[in-house]
Amino acid sequence: MKLFDEPFDPNKNLLPYGGIVNYYGRVFDADTANEFYGVLLKEIEWENDKAIIFGKEIITKRKVAWYGQKPFSYTYSKVTKRAKPWTPALKAIKEQIEETSGETYNSCLLNLYHSGDEGMAWHSDGEKDLKKDGAIASVSFGAERKFAFKHKESKEKVEVWLEHGSLLIMAGTCQSYWLHRLPPTKKVNSPRVNLTFRTIVEQKI
Repeated sequence: MKLFDEPFDPNKNLLPYGGIVNYYGRVFDADTANEFYGVLLKEIEWENDKAIIFGKEIITKRKVAWYGQKPFSYTYSKVTKRAKPWTPALKAIKEQIEETSGETYNSCLLNLYHSGDEGMAWHSDGEKDLKKDGAIASVSFGAERKFAFKHKESKEKVEVWLEHGSLLIMAGTCQSYWLHRLPPTKKVNSPRVNLTFRTIVEQKI
């Protein structure tokens, strides 16, 4: 039996220590998830992601977009992005996720993975622009993919399948003690859209 065939307890912490990860399973029904999936693929202003590695600009196959309630600046991999205003679909998804999770978010980083060949390497979301130990809500539409966590010291791993229309929350000290990644796979040939709602803290000058 696959993991996602079993009922999920959103109050259960998937991490044994050092942070909080709660998986809610599907929070959007199939019709709603399909509708959002189509709208996001069509209406989001996708562009190839960029990163500066060893002084060289790398352009990824994966596409990204950055949206928020203000034109927030967000810097990661030594590249700065400025947030575009919420679309109606993003605002609707955000409001439902906030109601479900009891958290609030003011921005969203979106990733478009065209197939299982595209993934994300081990990393943690600890950028200085983000609220310290703030919740990050990961919403998935499209292809089901495995998502993995690895403790920074013990190297212990935790894995979960992220379903179409599902919600996963990372909170507490998760980013301080755990890395996460989306491993590539040859078994997936369709796209996945991932939305990571987060909170940007504006720097006081």
